[in-house]
Amino acid sequence: MALGDGPGRGPGPSPGPINAIYRMESAKLIAGLTRIVRDVGVAEELAQDALVAALEQWPEQGLPDNPGAWLMASAKHRAINYFRRNKLIQRKNEELGHELERAGEEEREQSAPDAALDDDVGDDLLRLVFIACHPILSTPARVALTLRLLGGLTTEEIARAFLVPEPTIAQRIVRAKRTLADERVPFEVPRGPELADRLSSVLEVVYLIFNEGYAATSGDDWMRPALCEDALRLGRTLAQLAPQEAEVHGLVALMEIHASRAGARTGPSGEAVLLFDQNRAAWDQLLIRRGLAALDRAEQLGGARGPYALQAAISACHARARTPEETDWERIAALYGELGRVRPSPVVELNRAVAVGMAHGPAAGLAIIDTLTAEPSLREYHLLPSARGDLLTKLGRWAEARAEFERAASLTRNARQRDLLIERAADCARRA
Repeated sequence: MALGDGPGRGPGPSPGPINAIYRMESAKLIAGLTRIVRDVGVAEELAQDALVAALEQWPEQGLPDNPGAWLMASAKHRAINYFRRNKLIQRKNEELGHELERAGEEEREQSAPDAALDDDVGDDLLRLVFIACHPILSTPARVALTLRLLGGLTTEEIARAFLVPEPTIAQRIVRAKRTLADERVPFEVPRGPELADRLSSVLEVVYLIFNEGYAATSGDDWMRPALCEDALRLGRTLAQLAPQEAEVHGLVALMEIHASRAGARTGPSGEAVLLFDQNRAAWDQLLIRRGLAALDRAEQLGGARGPYALQAAISACHARARTPEETDWERIAALYGELGRVRPSPVVELNRAVAVGMAHGPAAGLAIIDTLTAEPSLREYHLLPSARGDLLTKLGRWAEARAEFERAASLTRNARQRDLLIERAADCARRA
């Protein structure tokens, strides 16, 4: 008989709800345990052991009043056994004994809630964010480890989200945890000059996750909303943990405003819908208000000129426009110019060219884009010929535009985007 099936099951939950509870609590569990054992890999194993115990006991004994406290106390008992097995010094056992005393009455009543367990949860979570996104790890490893430890995703879920073989993701996670252990990366929030660089790494990882959900680089879907939701949850949590960091609020603002358009970015059959063709009545006004509030917060903290806050300000121009024609393209072009000075990039210059084309005419935008065609980093970037094709259509140069859209279609790895580009190329052929 499967666990939780049949009339013999007790008053407790089945495995499905237990796994859902674990996903909600796992980041706090792993963060707290990492503070104790100083090894994120061991901490995750101990948290998993606590889940196994819950799967065995809760269906028969019933759901504890405070499931998170129960899981933490169970994991800490296993941490004691871990230290004993590895013959670590008695001092560690004494420290853990004190931790368990503060954890409350779990020895006598497993379901008893324990507020003391949450005393350091904010600091522990922030430390876990910084260790999962440590720059000593490769970018793909940071993304996978962050989703695993902080997002609560399984290896299979991460692999499916990024269209990568599951063994590849598993290997990235194992290597990442081994690297952190081998290099003895401290479980701490960086201070002083190091904080800015480390925070930049964290924000980069969160935004990479969001972008892969918002505009999938490959596969059959234009968007992967679950990844956007994971990134938003991580960003909002980070804003609570580091409320004085302006760029954190800038990133949250950027993601909130982008996410507000999610429901309008695809048609009935999942086809891509470009910004100018979207039904703005379908934009989520709650997310827009949250995004604008986060942008205000970034500006109040003096971070209006950070790269994420600048991008959020650009998105805010679109969010505030009731129609495409009301969009303040001159301000957008100016903001892209400022962004290019803060974080120089050919992609930023490409976006500025599009904005200039909208503000001052397609010929002005095309002149900027033509300076980028020899840029090595954009050689395989499908949005360069796509943007050039769009400006060429506005100038009525249909044959040239068709060639650009066809080239863009050959470069993209996303099926929905490819269909859209092929359709635009065909339209140019009809007009030529």
